Amino acid sequence: MTAAQAQQDLLLVFDETVTRADVDGWLRHLSFAGAPTRVYRLGASHVLPVSGVDSEELLAAAPHLPAPTRQVVRGGAAWLGGRPLRPAGTRVSLGPATIGDGSVAVIAGPCAVETPEQMTATAELVAEHGAVALRGGVFKPRTSPHSFQGLGFGGLDLLVEARRRTGLPFVTEVVDAEHVKRLAEVVDGFQIGARNMQNFALLSAVGQTGLPVVLKRGFGCTVEETLAAGEYLLLEGNDQVVLCERGIRTFEPSARFTLDLTAVAQWKQHTHLPVIVDPSHSGGRPELVEPLSLAAVAAGADALLIDVHVQPEQALCDANQALRPEQFAGLMTRLAGAAAGLGRSLQERRSRQER
Repeated sequence: MTAAQAQQDLLLVFDETVTRADVDGWLRHLSFAGAPTRVYRLGASHVLPVSGVDSEELLAAAPHLPAPTRQVVRGGAAWLGGRPLRPAGTRVSLGPATIGDGSVAVIAGPCAVETPEQMTATAELVAEHGAVALRGGVFKPRTSPHSFQGLGFGGLDLLVEARRRTGLPFVTEVVDAEHVKRLAEVVDGFQIGARNMQNFALLSAVGQTGLPVVLKRGFGCTVEETLAAGEYLLLEGNDQVVLCERGIRTFEPSARFTLDLTAVAQWKQHTHLPVIVDPSHSGGRPELVEPLSLAAVAAGADALLIDVHVQPEQALCDANQALRPEQFAGLMTRLAGAAAGLGRSLQERRSRQER
């Protein structure tokens, strides 16, 4: 190793076997060496950044301290999200479901919670056909202020009842940092929408809950900017983060957005966080959902986020993209075959007692 290599900015990773007292010992050692002293949490691991010192000399001078589990060269916007920190990948627990275990998880439901009848019927439908979690927005930030904005907190009771009936955990969108604490008492996971991907106060507040988060890529944001947004959640000690590709705005007008499968492949290579694809918002039309879903699974997506409505013609939000019951049933059958062909499987619904 050359002198330049020895002085690269590093992350020292200590697994769960290292005690807090040992970590404090490393912080004192770094301080004595003139290096910055800060510690981050990544699940049960501790991560210490090191810069401006010779790493070999630093490690050699601390024989009384436990050696790092691994040393990772620090670079880019995502320190804690980089795959070298957790080469096997992160598993996100959403109720009894798991995202990132190698199977394909399907989260499905209406774009917005509207009525008790709509929510119950849709939840029972997606549960019957193999979804492992439920989506449904109670707050809906819309381009036009005259459009349906969601039921607000009143819609939470409908999601809770759907969970009680089906056993499916649910995720719902949060749009205001002041709503986080109240929602956290009820939800299984949060969704941060494309318009709020760079709402840093909201990211930090959600990260502090420790609950799973589906972070949607902004439709004008880059792969790297999305990783940086995820870092705000990770900095709060919350590693239960799923990156969501939902289409970006390009010059192509034939679909609502352009699904960027390149982003899916890059995230799978460069971050340990699982990746979910939303084929409904990207294509914007029901007939595009199936081919985009199949392509996403082939590209390595860990999960799909699919808009389903029992009566799309009556939907108050994104009616043009929702799958009908028979379309969702057919999609799930073909997804199972495609996953099997790739050596994967559709994740099966489990009860909370099975976890």
